[in-house]
Amino acid sequence: MAATSLRSVNPKFTQTLASPPTKSPPFQSPFLRFNPTTFTPKPLTTRSTFVTRSSAAEPQERKTFHGLCYVVGDNIDTDQIIPAEFLTLVPSNPDEYQKLGSYALVGLPASYKERFVEPGEMKTKYSIIIGGENFGCGSSREHAPVCLGAAGAKAVVAQSYARIFFRNSVATGEIYPLDSEVRVCEECKTGDVATVELREGDSVLINHTTGKEYKLKAIGDAGPVIDAGGIFAYARKAGMIPSVAA
Repeated sequence: MAATSLRSVNPKFTQTLASPPTKSPPFQSPFLRFNPTTFTPKPLTTRSTFVTRSSAAEPQERKTFHGLCYVVGDNIDTDQIIPAEFLTLVPSNPDEYQKLGSYALVGLPASYKERFVEPGEMKTKYSIIIGGENFGCGSSREHAPVCLGAAGAKAVVAQSYARIFFRNSVATGEIYPLDSEVRVCEECKTGDVATVELREGDSVLINHTTGKEYKLKAIGDAGPVIDAGGIFAYARKAGMIPSVAA
């Protein structure tokens, strides 16, 4: 009876029910710059760009960072790495990028007698930062890894990282976040001379001052992204997005 009353109001009611469903157009994200139905991504090369081979096909060359260590403890948060008052600096501006580096780790407490960047200087003399657990915790500001790279640091060696700091380090390509298997921060001191050697499977930190060597966890697929200069530079290099020139 309900159907009969509906047909009396709308004679096309039964025809509507029997009509075949219309095919909806495929969803396309407004953030994509290509047609997903016709776009064919270029395959990634199987050879990592993180390490290189010599022309004689010798074993993979090591990517090394050599210099002085700056040692910090656990739970170094983003406010200590770069206080919020300096977040108005725009890293894409070369002058402000350099200035951002001059404020790296300026938020550390007074118990740290040595400054990471000396007052009045734009660059640090420490190329390797050694930390404890949960390095980079706090806010999601990308300025944190950027200011360390702008200051001249090449790598952070810590026991563990806040996830967002690790991701921002990879995305910006500013610094290598490397995991140690032991608490290196308790065995090294600020001013120790060290070398970080990166190679697939056997990355190490060598403290030349103490003569000790520490195995580092493999950085994996993040390595090629950082080596390229960040996620967008890597995507352009791999052909996943158009180059700037295009």
